[in-house]
Amino acid sequence: MSDCSPAPSGDFSLPAVDEQMCFALYTASRAVTNLYRPLLEPLGLTYPQYLVMMLLWERGSCSVKEVGHVLQLDYGTLTPLLKRLETNGLLERARDPRDERSVRILLTDEGARMRADVEGIPEAIREVIGVPEEEFEAARVVLVQLTQNVLAGEARLPERD
Repeated sequence: MSDCSPAPSGDFSLPAVDEQMCFALYTASRAVTNLYRPLLEPLGLTYPQYLVMMLLWERGSCSVKEVGHVLQLDYGTLTPLLKRLETNGLLERARDPRDERSVRILLTDEGARMRADVEGIPEAIREVIGVPEEEFEAARVVLVQLTQNVLAGEARLPERD
């Protein structure tokens, strides 16, 4: 038995919330992100900080602009996140000698060493997700395409008569 009141009657119907794509994406995102919390807390990292660190372990150094672009984070979100990682001694920010307007993010020795501490996290997450390899990759590809479509598009309500 549901704890919710019956839906009001009206001239239009909405799909049930748990049948909407937006809800499935929202709950999946929260669930997966929450899986990371107990693995990252002992390292003093939040999930967004972990993403920044993974990008730096992958690329060595990045401009702030590049980090924002790859991780889809705006400067208002990214700047305090980077400051906290810098305060914790994991990265440093420096002006790019080739372009003084650009700030580069570089791993410190401590930040580089932390890479060994996160080894196994992707596999642990994948194991809990429990989807066969082919389906896992297919879902990732579909989500990348979905993200690209959403970023390139604009939602509009249908015109009413």
